[in-house]
Amino acid sequence: MIDPDGYRPNVGIVLMNTDGRVFWARRVHRDGWQFPQGGMNTDETPVEAMYRELQEETGLLPEHVEVLAATPGWLRYRLPQRAVRRRDRLVCIGQKQVWFLLQLKGAESDVRLDATDKPEFDHWRWVDFWYPLEHVVTFKRGVYSRALQHLAPTARHIAGPGAVPQPVLDMHDSRNRTYRQRPRVSVGNGAGGQADAAS
Repeated sequence: MIDPDGYRPNVGIVLMNTDGRVFWARRVHRDGWQFPQGGMNTDETPVEAMYRELQEETGLLPEHVEVLAATPGWLRYRLPQRAVRRRDRLVCIGQKQVWFLLQLKGAESDVRLDATDKPEFDHWRWVDFWYPLEHVVTFKRGVYSRALQHLAPTARHIAGPGAVPQPVLDMHDSRNRTYRQRPRVSVGNGAGGQADAAS
């Protein structure tokens, strides 16, 4: 499903634990890490698509999470030129997304990356809230920034200001994009993740 402007409707998921850290996963057979996300079907609402993608990519069910917030309207990003398939009947130039902030209410052992025949991820870990902005693929950084900035006040209210601090501008970054947060070491999660300092 692609809109007249060439954007594919999509949902993104920021899954947070009680410490304010977020679920960060590595794509199968690739070195790229990202939040769970996926395209919407024509008969789905964003919420329905979010729950479907959540189950497909993490194995989590609605009873394992609580929906805390969502971005209003669509957030867009363009694909790099090398990823645009010009020969397709409908050319997709990017994604338009609704982002959801969820809190894990189940156990970490409820996370299953092999919930489908074709898993999206092969490894995951908890990272600090702002960590993804400096570690996601470059063309997604703008939409990640907008999504996390919108969701941060709710995350901060739930997890506390120490867990989700105000972002600090890195004056050495010419794009004024970088966010700094004191790294915290996660505990092992028993589901493919491992202890990691998000530095």
